Parts: sequence; structure tokens; C-alpha cells
Amino acid sequence: MSATDFKDEKASPRPGSGEWTKRDVEAHAIHVETHDIFEDDSGVDPVYQVKARILNDAIQEIGMGKYQWYLFIVAGFGWFSDNLWPIVTGLILDPVVNEFNFQGPFLKLGQNIGLLVGAAFWGVASDVWGRKWCFNITLFITGVFAIAAGGSPNYIALCSLAAVWSIGVGGNLPVDSAVFLEFIPASHQYLLTILSIWWAFGQLVGSLVAWPLIADFSCASASDCPRASNQGWRYFLYAMGGLMMFFFVIRFFVFDMYESPKYLMGRGRDAEAVEVVHRVARYNGRESSLTLEMLQDVERQAGKGVDGETAMDTSAKAAVMRKLKMFGGSHVKGLFATRKLAYSTTLLIVVWALIGLAFPLYNGFVTYFLATRGADFGDGSVYITYRNQVILSVIGVPGALLAGWMVEMPYLGRKGTLAISTIITGVFLFASTTARTSDALLGWNCGFTFTSNVMYGVLYAVSPELFPTKDRGTGNALVASANRVFGIMVRPLSVPHACQAHRHRAHAPIIALYADLSTAVPIWVSGALFLVSGFIALLLPFEPRGKASI
Repeated sequence: MSATDFKDEKASPRPGSGEWTKRDVEAHAIHVETHDIFEDDSGVDPVYQVKARILNDAIQEIGMGKYQWYLFIVAGFGWFSDNLWPIVTGLILDPVVNEFNFQGPFLKLGQNIGLLVGAAFWGVASDVWGRKWCFNITLFITGVFAIAAGGSPNYIALCSLAAVWSIGVGGNLPVDSAVFLEFIPASHQYLLTILSIWWAFGQLVGSLVAWPLIADFSCASASDCPRASNQGWRYFLYAMGGLMMFFFVIRFFVFDMYESPKYLMGRGRDAEAVEVVHRVARYNGRESSLTLEMLQDVERQAGKGVDGETAMDTSAKAAVMRKLKMFGGSHVKGLFATRKLAYSTTLLIVVWALIGLAFPLYNGFVTYFLATRGADFGDGSVYITYRNQVILSVIGVPGALLAGWMVEMPYLGRKGTLAISTIITGVFLFASTTARTSDALLGWNCGFTFTSNVMYGVLYAVSPELFPTKDRGTGNALVASANRVFGIMVRPLSVPHACQAHRHRAHAPIIALYADLSTAVPIWVSGALFLVSGFIALLLPFEPRGKASI
């Protein structure tokens, strides 16, 4: 029950008077909902729960309008960047190794350290300082340092700058998914899954831009590779870094990004939250019935009151101490506040970690495994390499659209779609080990890419949906960090041209240093990890389909 369920309809008469006014109805609705939640022994802050529901009703009342559709575009830039930049390092790897004559895994290692730091830092920072600034600055960091990397004089500078630009990349999805989810009505939460279409676009654009630049402006071999004849990878970094700066300009100067009302409410800034909701309504040409009193009434019902706050210490020391307190463990504890929520958070972390290990484990070993069993990948032409890259990029687009449709199906929802797509991804992985030609491997990888895009689309959507708003950034940071940590445990090997689109997922260096490459064990372990992850998804205690996130 919520205040907006009543709108202007008449309600039961108040004892001793005529009809209830709209204000009376709203107050009664808040009282009933508040009472129900206060009686709940869940351990989650009941005031926060009721306020979140009121804000959900207000966003639903406004509906899906111009603001949300523009946000779909600018938030999509984060998905675009998240998939683009790991591909960039994969595409420039050969020419930079030829020029600088160093061990290529160091570039991947630098990148993954940056991704890990970015995921952990920006997710928590968005819960501390707000979504708006984190949302805007991640693309700026990526663009500036990628352009700078184009002028790298040696591999140390390149690997260092790759680590720094990856700090920006790592923060995109933890922050952007939270921002988008907190502004869209519950009826359109499936769009969070469809946002993964931008992930496929990132891979496609990177492949198309790299094709002429790296193919036409790279030296043929490491034996004769001066900088003057190997400018292609530098041009590519300039182009992609410039694209990130263009995206930043659109986000910061063109689109008027508001702070998340749920974040503001969670930080006790109710008046600002109400103002943001009304600004979004005006932007969409609508009106909102939300009032500050509706949120304050929740606290009155809880017996907290809204007046009589103690004076705040405004000294510099007090300001510093408040900031340090923000980085305490409260946001992490909030993700484990109840047994059910702790169970859900733990399962999400496990799924992200297993998938983070499974992808690079497969990609890091499949080439050698197939080659030792008579596979022929002798089609080394640039045309074949980039043709396959583009094919696999395009395959991801319908995967994202299918995911958006499946998550709204009554008997599937988020959990069912995630489980099915993850299990089928593992099946395609097993099947790819039968390939003996590049075309055969390309065919299996088309299926692998399609289902993995469905899987990632749901995974990137369901995680923020299951975290409470006030701790959502931290939750996103936890699962993304688990994914990055386990990804760092595998070292990339050379990848056949049919596998180039997955090369960017093969991270850097621990397991491959100690594993026996002559056996099929890593491949089967990878497939088993996908299957296990799919079954774990079915154990998630919450199904977000049809429910507004809090």
C-alpha cells in the first residue's frame, strides 16, 4: 500500500466528520505501511524502507519520460566503456610488444589492477559522496589517461597509464547501474538488463576503429619495429580516449544530471530528495504529488520526529572526522543486515567470482589445448581476424535484447534467465573444445558470445536490484571486486583469430604459471564453474521481477 495508490479517490469517512481529504488519505496510507514494516522483525531500517517505497511510488507516478530515456543513453556510455577498454588492450597488445619488446601480460596485469581498484573505490565513493560526481568523473579519468598513454615512450609508462585509465573504467558499472536503477519506475526496471546492448556496441566500435588503424599503421615484426612505422596503436588510443572525452562532455555539459533522490533520502536530505523528484517531473512535462511532509510523517510514525536536531560541530576537525566515519563499515554491514540479505549478498559475490575465474581460465588455455589436438588456426590474415571480431560483436546485440525480454517472463524472471544463460554458456564452452578449424571455433564462439551477453546483461542488472539503495554502490563494488580478483588469477596466452573477441577477458598471471597446459583440466574446470554458477543463481532468495528496488 502506498499514498499514491489512492490519488484523488474518496476514502472511508473519518469518525465524527464527513469525507477524508487527500492529505488525510496520504497520512493514513503512510501510517498503515509504516505500521506494517515497523512490525517486521527483519532488522532493516523500517524508516528507510517506507521512505524508499514512497519515493518508488513518486517515480512510478511520473512514469518513464524524457529524463529516463536520456539517462538510458548517458548511462549506456558506462557499459560501452566497460567492454571497450579491455578489448583495446587486447588489440594493441601485439604492436606494443613488437615495439617495446616486453612481456605482454604486464599490460594486462596493470589493467586488471586498475579495474580492481576502480571497482572497489568508486562503488564505495558513490555511497559516500553521492552518485552524481562519481558518474561524471569516471569517463573523464578514462579519456585523459588513455590519450596520455598514446604518447608513451616505453612499456613502463604504457602499463602505468593503462592501470590509471582502468581505475576510471572499473567504476563505470558499479556507479552507472545504481544511478539508472534509482531513477526509473519499477515498471521499466527491465531496461537495466537491456542496457547491456551498449556493452556489445563498445566491442563493435572498438573493433571497427582498430581495423584500419592497427592494420595499416603497424610494423610487421618485432625485429624491425621503430616507433615511426608503428603508430597505429597510438592513433587507436587517441581515438578511443577522445571518444571518452566526448562522452564526458555530453554527460557533464549537455545532460543535466540530478543527484539520486534515494541516495539523498538515505543520507537524511529529504527536502533535496523531494526537490529532485519534482525537477524530474517537470523535465518530463508531468507533476508529482510527493511532499516533504509525506517523508517526515514516516519519522513521526516511528517516534523520531523531525525537529530538535542537535547543533552540528562545524570545525575543520569535526568535518574531517565525519568524512572518515563515512568510510566505516556501515555500508558493508548494511549488505549483511539480516540473514536473508546476507545470504543473497554472499551468493552474488560467489557467482561474480566464479564467472570472473571461468572466463579467463577458458580463454587462457583453450588455444594451446586445441592446438595440441590437431586444430588448424592458420588463417592469420588481418581481414579474418577483424571479420571474426566484428561478427562476434554483432552477435551480442540480440543477446542483450533477448535478456531484456526474458527477465520479465513470469516463470523465468531474473533468476531463471541468469541460471539458464549461464548454464548454456558453459555448454557452448564444452562444445568449443571439439573445434579443429578456425571457422568451427568461430561458430561455437558465436553461441558462446550470444548466451554470455544474455548472462552478463542479467547479472549486471540483478545485482544492483538486490542491494538497498543506501548501500548499493558498496554492494556493486564488492561483487565487481570479486570478479576482478579472480580474473587476475589467470594469465592470457596467445588466442586464435576466432577467439579474438574473447581475448580481452583473459586477464593476468597466477594459475597459468603453475598449471599443466598439456591437460584438458583447466577447460573442464572452467565449464564446471559456469554450470555451478548457473545452479547457484537459482538459490538467490529474492526475485526482483515486478518489484521496485529499495
